[in-house]
Amino acid sequence: MSTPPVPLGPAGRLAQTFVRSKLTALIALAAIALGALATARLPREEEPQINVPMFDVMVPMPGSSAREVEQRVVAVGERRLMEIPGVEYIYATAQNNGAFFIVRFKVGTDPDDAMTRVYTKTYANLDLLPPGAGQPLIKPRSIDDVPVLALTLTGEGLSPLELRRAAAELRRVVSAVDNVADVEILGGRRRRLSVFFDPAALSSRRMSPLDLAGLLRASNTRLPAGTLDTGARSLKVETDAFIRTAGDLRAVVIGVSNGRPVRVGDVAKVVDGPDEDEREVSVYQGAEGAALPAVTLQVSKRRGANATTVTSAALARVETARKELPPSLRVAITRDYGATAKHKSDELLFHMLLATLSVTALVALALGLREALVVLIAVPVTLALTLLVYWLMGYTLNRITLFALIFSIGILVDDAIVVVENIHRHFSMGDGRPLWKLAIDAVDEVGNPTLLATWAVIAAILPMAFVGGLMGPYMRPIPIGASFAMMFSAFIAFAISPWAFVKILTYWKPDPAKG
Repeated sequence: MSTPPVPLGPAGRLAQTFVRSKLTALIALAAIALGALATARLPREEEPQINVPMFDVMVPMPGSSAREVEQRVVAVGERRLMEIPGVEYIYATAQNNGAFFIVRFKVGTDPDDAMTRVYTKTYANLDLLPPGAGQPLIKPRSIDDVPVLALTLTGEGLSPLELRRAAAELRRVVSAVDNVADVEILGGRRRRLSVFFDPAALSSRRMSPLDLAGLLRASNTRLPAGTLDTGARSLKVETDAFIRTAGDLRAVVIGVSNGRPVRVGDVAKVVDGPDEDEREVSVYQGAEGAALPAVTLQVSKRRGANATTVTSAALARVETARKELPPSLRVAITRDYGATAKHKSDELLFHMLLATLSVTALVALALGLREALVVLIAVPVTLALTLLVYWLMGYTLNRITLFALIFSIGILVDDAIVVVENIHRHFSMGDGRPLWKLAIDAVDEVGNPTLLATWAVIAAILPMAFVGGLMGPYMRPIPIGASFAMMFSAFIAFAISPWAFVKILTYWKPDPAKG
């Protein structure tokens, strides 16, 4: 009496479905194509993005001492801000003329929700501010505020004022680049029109500096002046803010004395020159270390944007705009996180390829070239699907995600090697079974323990994704990527590897004399 056939397990049924299917090759090619698309579309950065909402809250209080600010503003502000749900830390600073708070939320808090909470709590407690305190100013912070590009401008014979003007022109150009969030100028001097009053001249005309300041402010304001109808069309007319030069300012009429108009130039001296230094930047060069005035332009990108794309586009705009700037101006790239992120990503991708080839070479030495080719097919398909998952989950291509892929190579090849080795053993028996049948039997034989080992690895790695604090989101791509890679490797080992082994043996039959 014959023994009834043993039903196939999950792995055997999967191999039976795909070993002779014409769709198997298309699935493998589609996986590699989607992985290549994901690699091209994944934003490249140096570090993973961590969502830690932070806000600066500034409360001005002119004329107050630091002790008074601490007692009347900081003490109350700390208590109220700590009442906001999700706030983890409050850093408060009391100084002359105002208070400064840094509100930090727990990792993973939604930034928009956090901003709403801070604004609501702050403006709901304005009645608690002491007399003399101004309106609070709230400004969000982000990890993306760290500049990805820094350009230092110097030039022989160029003053700090001229350097800042050149930087302002470059800022206008760079700000138009897609995904640029902010462009900041450090150093140099702003242009300022300074008015030095003549007390005797003001007194003789019965005017005070406060009167003059108010008149100048009113004279430099753009206001609507009405509408001009021309029949076919209607034009809006505005009075422009026309003070642009020292001559314009000197010509402003500020009053009438003895029947004659009084202009600013009659009662004050107007100087068109640089503002006072706020932050000085210098470049030291040459054997003697001579200092040259410099201005730094810092470019920050939007969250989720590709640092490589943003910095490349910004540098291209700067190169084009330099034709309109002074010939002696030199622009040095002092920081380019886009270039470094691309370099590190390319280097890690190369190491990932090297690791794949190394594993393939080891399999070729141990089992043979045909078996090594099967492993060489399985590893890229698995990595391609893992990269696709990274793209769909909104991760970026950085040192952590790429380390996760390189780390995964060492464990994801286990499934393919176990399956290929067992198919090789069944093929060596030479019992006359068809190739597809022995491939199914071999997969079914080792399928259950291989699945158990795969889930054991996932169970050991995946809990790392739930670690709290700053390290949790920072390291999360490793357990996420490794877990998905293990699941994909099991599927590919049971579905694609048997098909690849049968195809390779069909077109590359071994020499019977050599076995």
